[in-house]
Amino acid sequence: MNNPHCPLPDLRFAAEPFRPRGDSKSLDDSSSPTPAELADCLFFSPDDGRIWLNDQRMLLLHSSSFGALRREIIGRQGLEQARGMLTRTGYTSGARDARLIRERWPRADAAAVFRAGTHLHTLEGMTKVEPLHFKFDADSGFYEGEFLWHHSCEADEHVAAFGTGQDPVCWTELGYAIGFVSGLFGQLVIFREVECRGMGHERCRVVGKTAEQWGDIERDLSYLNASQPAVALEPGARAEGLASSVPLPDSEQPLIGASATFNAATQALQRVALTPATVLVSGESGVGKEMFARQLHQLSRRRDGPFIALNCAAIPDNLIEAELFGVERGAYTGATHSRPGRFERANGGTLFLDEITCLSLAGQGKLLRALQEREIERVGGGHGIKVDVRVVAATNIDMRGAVARGDFREDLFYRLNVYPIALPPLRERRDDVPLLINAFLKRFCLEYGRTPVGLTMRALKTLLRYDFPGNVRELQNLIERGLIASEEGQAIDLVHLFRDERLPVDAYSVDGNGGLSPSAKAGSDGTTGTSLLQSLRQSGADFSIDGLESRLINEALQLSDGNLAAAARSLGLSRAQFAYRLKKHRHVTDD
Repeated sequence: MNNPHCPLPDLRFAAEPFRPRGDSKSLDDSSSPTPAELADCLFFSPDDGRIWLNDQRMLLLHSSSFGALRREIIGRQGLEQARGMLTRTGYTSGARDARLIRERWPRADAAAVFRAGTHLHTLEGMTKVEPLHFKFDADSGFYEGEFLWHHSCEADEHVAAFGTGQDPVCWTELGYAIGFVSGLFGQLVIFREVECRGMGHERCRVVGKTAEQWGDIERDLSYLNASQPAVALEPGARAEGLASSVPLPDSEQPLIGASATFNAATQALQRVALTPATVLVSGESGVGKEMFARQLHQLSRRRDGPFIALNCAAIPDNLIEAELFGVERGAYTGATHSRPGRFERANGGTLFLDEITCLSLAGQGKLLRALQEREIERVGGGHGIKVDVRVVAATNIDMRGAVARGDFREDLFYRLNVYPIALPPLRERRDDVPLLINAFLKRFCLEYGRTPVGLTMRALKTLLRYDFPGNVRELQNLIERGLIASEEGQAIDLVHLFRDERLPVDAYSVDGNGGLSPSAKAGSDGTTGTSLLQSLRQSGADFSIDGLESRLINEALQLSDGNLAAAARSLGLSRAQFAYRLKKHRHVTDD
């Protein structure tokens, strides 16, 4: 039973149709995603103040601070309203984690995918989840699961503030379970807390079933449905990857981003779009100034008119006047026919002038007259031509500094600087990097006819901390390069992305003991600081390629207790490849 008023996660992120069927009884502990693989997705970047879970930014928050916030919400809103707000917050988090699992392990065993939610819920620190049993069949619409929650942070904070009561209190955690399982299952799965530490029980116990199996779920739905329209209940909308707040026609590429600095720029763009004001866009090379100008044009009342772009740095000084204003036949040797300039071609639309500071002082004077009089005169012409053009100018240098140095006319600067929009460099909007990576991957996979696979964890961590001197344009080039260099069906790694670029020191990841361990610094070829060959030579041991392969095969088999599939995964091989190598080395030993 899918209630039409209850939001469900957007399942379009799935790499392929996911119609799961599984049972926790048949689970293999070595099946991906394992707890170790999930822990590797959580990494810390202390130098820039960010924590990431794969491509999602996380927070490390004092549980007492969470408790204080929870108490204030309850005090101001009352128990029922507070429960709804916290349930929806947890729901959003669970749905995002479901997307993470489906994107990173699209071909994983269905039961292992569902189990991953218990590991992630534990990893994120709210509670330790112990699955008792779960079984599901999406084709028949059946789900049933029972779990224990140990050391619930939410229950502890509630008891500390209000003491024990008659009702369960782990509202955020219930929302997480509903969001995660519903996001994978494709229909609403409701979880209920049947025992709770907030009620005096030793631990919390939750049961999950589909809405149809429960029957009466009106109260559950009341907590999932926001009473205020400002509460976002559609995590899939941003999880889809293109978190642009500005819509565009299908023929145009949308602006992509969700960071505060990006949103500030797009809001400024929306505010000025419907006015006739001249706009000056500033920002480093590669931040997307022309794309913003095109977006501005599409949102303006001139959207049905032409959009004409001119890079002033690409035109010699002696030709810039002809390019801007046009030429009459016979104006100079070689002018065999009349032709309109960019102003005439943009009539009724938008003229984008990039790198405006590259105009000569003489060209600046003629541009100023055209803006003031809304009239141009072709080179060699004898009469003025009226034009109705909105000018959007762009620069990657400090315009006020250029005015102070005498390189740019002050009167033209003020004519252009009616409404300035500053675009941030990519290093100042790192939260947008995952969205841009996903968008570029989809685009280039479509263009090159490749199957989307994604990036290795090491490559993603590096990109999230790379400074991108070339900004969005450089990221786009790196993703295209990585897709070309990698093999079909193979994840893109550092060796595919970088050549001679200077890479940052790796972030800290969670190790097997729960501590933070820095990974080895990877070079541009994807290798660590000390090469494997150097390490082997320094060990003083005799070795051969066949001997090393044989040792790796046997050690992997021992560590996996004879499980061929698990041993193959640990070496990055398919089961067939591993079996072939195992047979080869055993045959050599027998001989």
